[in-house]
Amino acid sequence: MASLVITASLGTTCLAAEPAPQVELNTNLGTIVLELDPEAAPKTVKNFLQYVKSGFYNGTIFHRVIDGFMIQGGGMGKDLKEKKAKAPIVLEAQNAVDHGLKNDIGTIAMAREMQPNTATSEFFINVANNDFLNPAKIPDGDPVQFMRRGTMRTMPRAEALLISAGYAPFGRVIDGMAVVNQIKVLETEARGENLNVPKKTVTVISAKILKTHITPKTIDEQLGIKPAEPAPVATPAPAVENNEQKTPATEQPASQPTPAASN
Repeated sequence: MASLVITASLGTTCLAAEPAPQVELNTNLGTIVLELDPEAAPKTVKNFLQYVKSGFYNGTIFHRVIDGFMIQGGGMGKDLKEKKAKAPIVLEAQNAVDHGLKNDIGTIAMAREMQPNTATSEFFINVANNDFLNPAKIPDGDPVQFMRRGTMRTMPRAEALLISAGYAPFGRVIDGMAVVNQIKVLETEARGENLNVPKKTVTVISAKILKTHITPKTIDEQLGIKPAEPAPVATPAPAVENNEQKTPATEQPASQPTPAASN
């Protein structure tokens, strides 16, 4: 989304649309272009752009890949050692949802530790609609009972608040989803304490803010999926008069059972 800035010219005030920032991640498998949403997650976008501008992401890898879930990077080099990051930021998951940005396929969000306000540099790109990563409302009481990933859970309120805080999306992939899909299916392995590490190293060669914006593409457009053509409407055949006597349908005997749904 574009934010609005006030500009003055010859004593008059007008509103000018400021385009949403776009960031290009150039990887050894291809290029991914992100469009960020400062209205949905202003502090998160500012934090991400600071890492981009400083060159922090150059040489980092996608160190955690789970097909059907997400691909994660932004914090480790090829040696799987964590880079020294800046101070953590406040969690903006609820603000993002309030602005219509959720953890759906193709969105980028911040990774964090168990506590909500712990995100630093690591991010992930959703490769599925991960609704359980969005913040959830917790009912009153302690302990609380609520639905979590299709299962009714009962736990202390403090623990429930932690796992329901959500993860903050702050933009989406507008070009290069085919590259994301290449990464998500890579074979993985465990390396020490790190699980789901791709055997083929995927490196962010460079990350930069685009000076010339590109036109955002939908995921289908990025993947070359054409919209389904509407089915042709059949023309009804003209009515033909039939003077033959119609035979009533045969009724089923009352004793014949009807099909029952399986329990």
